[in-house]
Amino acid sequence: MKTMNKTLTTTLLALTAGFAFGHEGIELGPNKGRILEFSNDETMHGEIVEKEGKLQIALLDKDMKSVKIEAQTLTATAGQRNSPTKLEVTVQNDAFTLAAPADGDWLILQYKASADAKAITARLHYNTSKCEPCSNPEWRCGCGEQQAK
Repeated sequence: MKTMNKTLTTTLLALTAGFAFGHEGIELGPNKGRILEFSNDETMHGEIVEKEGKLQIALLDKDMKSVKIEAQTLTATAGQRNSPTKLEVTVQNDAFTLAAPADGDWLILQYKASADAKAITARLHYNTSKCEPCSNPEWRCGCGEQQAK
């Protein structure tokens, strides 16, 4: 009986730890923006930061160095699954720029390295509520990354 209680307790602790460190897996870039994967082999990333109510997505290589936008394209869709909205994406100052989605919406990004390349899809839950430990919005919280170090 003691062994079963110990096993049950250990299992419950492991499950609740997962909720406590729910931000695990979110990587922050050189500008403290959220990193999304734009390749199948980790050679291209997008770093998302928010400025003046808009999202700016800079391209970064495998070494997290800035990449100039030339032939690359990005399309964005936001909203709920039953009513998605296509967002206008422009290029400004070597970053893709788009309106920030509504709080709680999903942002679906489709990146193409060139016109004939296969699209890479990245998803972001745009949750703007503040994370207690770091005071960043949840969509950009790096607490799990810091605790893992």
